[in-house]
Amino acid sequence: MDAVFFDMDGTLVDTEKLWFQAESEVMRRLGAGWSTADQENLVGGSMPATIAYMVQVSGSDRDPAEIESWMIDRVLGLLADGFEVMPGAAELLAEVRASGVPTGLVTSSARLMADAVLGGIGRGNFDIVVTGDDVQRYKPDPEPYLLAAAMLGVDPARCAVIEDSPNGVAAATAAGCAVVAVPSVLPIAPAPRRLVVESLKQVDMATLRTLVLP
Repeated sequence: MDAVFFDMDGTLVDTEKLWFQAESEVMRRLGAGWSTADQENLVGGSMPATIAYMVQVSGSDRDPAEIESWMIDRVLGLLADGFEVMPGAAELLAEVRASGVPTGLVTSSARLMADAVLGGIGRGNFDIVVTGDDVQRYKPDPEPYLLAAAMLGVDPARCAVIEDSPNGVAAATAAGCAVVAVPSVLPIAPAPRRLVVESLKQVDMATLRTLVLP
């Protein structure tokens, strides 16, 4: 196995509820409501997609750049108040690091948000970091995972990806990686080279090696 790539929101850290809170508050500023169904439409997506959807739903004529600024400021504020690591995530990350297998963080979130999370879980836990600011095409496009593999000089087919959303799983699969899916908001079906689990407590290095190199 050449590398293990971790998604961030909903996979490593329990931030989906923070995103929902921020989205709800921003939508209120726009004079519109926000539901769990709206959030489900955006899980695993990018900031540009989120802002475009919020503009469409609200019918607002506000500058999208201004709305994005509101979102970033609010999410950063919530992250600064503290966040929880997902069950089993810290233990799996520590085991991967101890094995010597390279690790990467691959997120659709902006660099500012990734840096805020990394400040809490440790930037040194990752050999490379790919954010939404680093790519032209976001998940479910494979570009984020192909870029991560290229940065490490490894074969995507010999890499494992840990994801929580259908968009993230689609991106990793299209890149040729094996995938462990831990659904957080939307269901994900099992498939070849894809293991679906309820918690990362069910996953260890032996699990990843078997999935990548059966």
